[in-house]
Amino acid sequence: MLDTTEQNRRHTEVLIIGGGIIGCSIAYHLTRMGKKDVTILEKSGVTHGATWHAAGLVGQLRSSRNTTRMLKDSVELYNQLEKETGQVCDWHPVGGLRLSCSAERDLEHKRMMTMAKSFGLEIHWLSPQEAQKLFPIMSLEGVRSAVFLPQDGYIDPSSVCQALARGARDKGAKIVEGERVLSMKVVNRKVESVTTSGGVWTCDLVVNAAGMWAHEVSKLAGVRTPAFAVEHQFLVTDTIPNFPQGMPTMRDPDHLVYYKPEINSLAIGGYEDDTIAFATRGIPKSFAQELLPENYDRFEPLGLNAAKRTPIINEVGVRKLINGPIPYSADGDFVMGKSPELDNFYVSSGFLYGIAAAGGAGKAIAEWIVDGSPELNLWPCDTRRFGFHHNTRHFMYRRAEEIYGKHYKMRFPGDEHHTVRGVRRSPLYQTLKDKGAIYGSRAGWERPNWFSPSGKQEQELGSFNRFDTNYFSAVGDEHQAVRTTVALSDQSSFSKFEILGPGALKELQRLAVSDIDKKIGATIYTQLCNERGGIECDVTISRLDENRFYLVTGSAFGTHDSHWIQTNLLDSSRTWIEDRTSSRSVIGLTGPQSRNVLEKICEESVANADFAFSTCQKITLGAAPVLAVRIGYVGELGWELHIPTEYTSHVYELLEEAGGEFGIRNIGYRAIDSLRLEKRYLYWSTDITPDTTPYEAGLGFRVHLQKPEFMGRDVLARQKEVGVTKKLYTLLCEKPLSLYGSEPVVHDGKVISITTSGGYGYSVRKSIGYAHLPVALVNAGAKFQIEAFGDFSGTEIIDGAAYDPKNERLKA
Repeated sequence: MLDTTEQNRRHTEVLIIGGGIIGCSIAYHLTRMGKKDVTILEKSGVTHGATWHAAGLVGQLRSSRNTTRMLKDSVELYNQLEKETGQVCDWHPVGGLRLSCSAERDLEHKRMMTMAKSFGLEIHWLSPQEAQKLFPIMSLEGVRSAVFLPQDGYIDPSSVCQALARGARDKGAKIVEGERVLSMKVVNRKVESVTTSGGVWTCDLVVNAAGMWAHEVSKLAGVRTPAFAVEHQFLVTDTIPNFPQGMPTMRDPDHLVYYKPEINSLAIGGYEDDTIAFATRGIPKSFAQELLPENYDRFEPLGLNAAKRTPIINEVGVRKLINGPIPYSADGDFVMGKSPELDNFYVSSGFLYGIAAAGGAGKAIAEWIVDGSPELNLWPCDTRRFGFHHNTRHFMYRRAEEIYGKHYKMRFPGDEHHTVRGVRRSPLYQTLKDKGAIYGSRAGWERPNWFSPSGKQEQELGSFNRFDTNYFSAVGDEHQAVRTTVALSDQSSFSKFEILGPGALKELQRLAVSDIDKKIGATIYTQLCNERGGIECDVTISRLDENRFYLVTGSAFGTHDSHWIQTNLLDSSRTWIEDRTSSRSVIGLTGPQSRNVLEKICEESVANADFAFSTCQKITLGAAPVLAVRIGYVGELGWELHIPTEYTSHVYELLEEAGGEFGIRNIGYRAIDSLRLEKRYLYWSTDITPDTTPYEAGLGFRVHLQKPEFMGRDVLARQKEVGVTKKLYTLLCEKPLSLYGSEPVVHDGKVISITTSGGYGYSVRKSIGYAHLPVALVNAGAKFQIEAFGDFSGTEIIDGAAYDPKNERLKA
């Protein structure tokens, strides 16, 4: 029987569940930030789970600048960890080699080169022969080129985990092995106690670093964490005669394989199409330092590809084939941060490349706990990016299997996933599909990306060169329809909330930088900032009544934004938040003819004198009650029509019929993105982040310093007084480049910034990027270039919008 007597009740300030490399790294960094009362609770032994059988490759370059910086933090730690702790880590900073065997892969590598340059990571372009000098046992068959990152390498997973554990113990952390979590007691949004096979723990906060068990551990506290495991195999060859020493790791993505040097042998793994998710009905309680049965049939395609690239393996045997479950998440990226469901529950799991990430990830979580947020904005990894559907068995396992199989396959910017689609659908889904809507997915929602000119379904053909895609001209036609006539867009995926109660106005006044105390019917575009003045949320707020407000934010930001508001309320008993996303659809009606269309079916006046810009009204369209908001994201006269879901098709049909004489057409999100780039409408998480203030973003006009108190006010008031040193500018390219964001901005031969967004403006007929630039340089008339895929273009710098900078069309 479980012993729960008082002498078996223990307390710790920070209870970390999981003694793998992530949990040990978190404890290591917490103790170095002054936390002494830290306990790791491990159900088996340190390194057990996925850590001990990981391959151990350490690569740093990722698509996100801050994720790359986090992995660079890992390398910096591994460079000194053995000396600090006295524990051998077996760290080999021999570099990482990546081969190209196709023209498309060459372009991908050119983009990697520009991204690495913008992230401050050393990288070199190599000929096939130069690559072979680094990895002499490779065949040159089919190789066109290679890139080499000299600061990458490989490490022994068990050794580095033990070093982190020793470092944590040396600074006071406790590690309790052989004790499994059974349940958690939650009181008032906090874990009060954790019952284990060895008794009861009380704690101030919990960190779920349980790897493949993270999903199940979180469920004990009522938290949704889509982190689990899939099967992954790699083999280790027998001894290879005359094995070259000092070889780097190597990836051959066109053949789906990777290589890591062992002692006179090779570890060879890869990402096949038909892996399977592990233990979809729950991981056996006894599973610990174990492997799964080898599946040589499934590994055979990878083995054949490896034999082509390194023929020597045809002459030696296989020492072992390792099949182990590796952590994964519902979108293939990390799951990190503070849980939106509880106030003292943190998650750090879902690490496909956990050995590479562990050093930096542990540091980030420690900063989250001690400082309230990590030094780096890690939105791509933030647990609040997930919705309910991500954590379901129906979704997360099948999507993970698809992402796993695509790990090395060619993916172009904007490519969509294909499994588990149709989870969230607007009432207009089938109607628009029948009209040729080519759908993408965002936050589980099906959203039209663009419309086929033929009106029929067709396969989207991506490319690194956006001008060569099969949708480029179709998107241009949709763009011009908004600028010249009128268009409809299904924007039902917006996240929508009502904030209400007797304290609602007071709370919003304290959270928002703008003055929210406007008359009923006002719609306010505003930012919610942290105490550093950084933008946490970018939203519109409409005042529906004295103590009732309607907040709209991006499709993927609903959980994040509602959690930010909820956790920063001073008195949640007088203000509450209700999700309205599912109860209202949204149709965007935009373009210079939009008023003429609306007038034909609306019972109320929509003349400019009666319905001004930045206001909202309840109107009647046909037989439907509609909240019309005169605001938008494309920069033309128009309305967002927020419609009770059951009336959506009725309103759409009325608008389509009324707009027939004006040439009304449907548009998708690719056109919306092009339109917003021309108008300098910003996107939270790329253009603006918690590291960006409104003044740095050029949004100082939204800050109302006359208010006596709001979050971040002191910092913003100081910036208003002394000015900012960097600011977000619009860059128009002198020649067409395929921009997607993260391209280097170069001045005087040096990278000084990166683009936050990139695309093509069909009205201004130029490639457009946004970038934070030094104000002094811009004011001095400095010249800048953008580099994309190895090509450079000069730029025109604009402090504002490239199209209709005075908003004359918007307010017509």
